[in-house]
Amino acid sequence: MSFNEFPSRLLENAVNEFASLPGVGRKTAFRLVMNLLKRDASEVKRFGETVIRLREEIHYCKICRSISDTDICSICSDDKRDRSLICVVENIQDVMAIENTRQYRGVYHVLGGIISPVGGVAPSDLNIDSLEEKVKAGGIAEVIFALSTTMEGDTTNYYLFRRLGRYNVTITTLARGVAIGDELEYTDEITLGRAINNRNPYQQ
Repeated sequence: MSFNEFPSRLLENAVNEFASLPGVGRKTAFRLVMNLLKRDASEVKRFGETVIRLREEIHYCKICRSISDTDICSICSDDKRDRSLICVVENIQDVMAIENTRQYRGVYHVLGGIISPVGGVAPSDLNIDSLEEKVKAGGIAEVIFALSTTMEGDTTNYYLFRRLGRYNVTITTLARGVAIGDELEYTDEITLGRAINNRNPYQQ
């Protein structure tokens, strides 16, 4: 069957929507749509309602900007976490990866991306101002840069250091147990845990 000709406009529209997701080609999108058509109507309805609720009801923590079901996420509301220690990450996947190591008891700050001139992501597109406000307000002993060890990650680290270095705060990075070019969310838990525990002072 040609994926340029569909017997139903509804089918074609559904395939186009699935194919708009990153990493999903049109053949995969077609298989997913056909799978939904084979399911009970109640299952498909629940699937659709779940996606709609995700988009309409999801919260971004007012403190760390991570994804949450409430205004303040479970980590930021946990009295046992060390609020003087902030781990700066790119996204929620990185928070989940670090939490899975069970080696970190501080809090997080989610940037929402990393600086990428090629990708059109500027510092103003990220949650950097709110990070600086936290550090400026005091009470922060250490900021850990836990960004991917890519050119974009290193560029973001340098920019953040220039913004935060003027304040009385220790700035560290993950130990290089994380290989150059690695994305944090794909690093195994043992390596990532060691990288957090053996972090180093940031060097320009």
